Amino acid sequence: MRIIPAIDIIEGKCVRLSKGDYSTKKIYNENPLEVAKSFENHGITHLHLVDLDGAKSNRIINYKVLEQIASNTSLKIDFGGGLKSNEDVKIAFNSGAQQITGGSIAVKNPSLFKKWIKEFGSNRIILGADVNNKKIAVSGWLEESNEAVIPFIQKYENEGISYVICTDIAKDGMLQGPSFELYKEILQTVPSIKLIASGGISTFEELPKLAALGCEGTIIGKAIYEGRITLKQLESYIIN
Repeated sequence: MRIIPAIDIIEGKCVRLSKGDYSTKKIYNENPLEVAKSFENHGITHLHLVDLDGAKSNRIINYKVLEQIASNTSLKIDFGGGLKSNEDVKIAFNSGAQQITGGSIAVKNPSLFKKWIKEFGSNRIILGADVNNKKIAVSGWLEESNEAVIPFIQKYENEGISYVICTDIAKDGMLQGPSFELYKEILQTVPSIKLIASGGISTFEELPKLAALGCEGTIIGKAIYEGRITLKQLESYIIN
């Protein structure tokens, strides 16, 4: 199972929110590149980079941070947050993203999202399935849609999507453990997808459990920044 640390960006700084609430913002580092390099130095190969300003503004904002990390590390970066147009996606890829994640766009403008899947290929486009009470949430989690998560994933699997990041909003940033039952249900229903677990990871012991469920990767954020999971532990997990 791939270990994918998260860097969330507001005004160029590395921050974390709780349950996606911007009023809970906590700044962990003024220099995201420094954080990314520390990940790389511990054997991490992938990074989940989220433009929280972009998610609020409905357009890419912090692409310079992406550019900086991509050009100064060898991390494979998936980038999300506010990608709403062809121009946004091109900027993200030109700035060094290996993959981009589309969440709200897949709900609000499915024809454009399907066009991206065809144009860039299913290895480069990740479906962001952000969930609240098993319903997909959009617009930086400020709105809930009527889309139920499993049919939503199945619909896009039929369009060729293979990577899905599923974040349970109720768990995100709360350090209370991930949604094991939700991931189990998704993988039993749609076994062919590469499911990346996100939200709530709080201890190192949760990682083998997610791997045993069949998760292809897991995104870890606050647990690293709060010292609940150390980079040394992740390094040993990757090596073994």
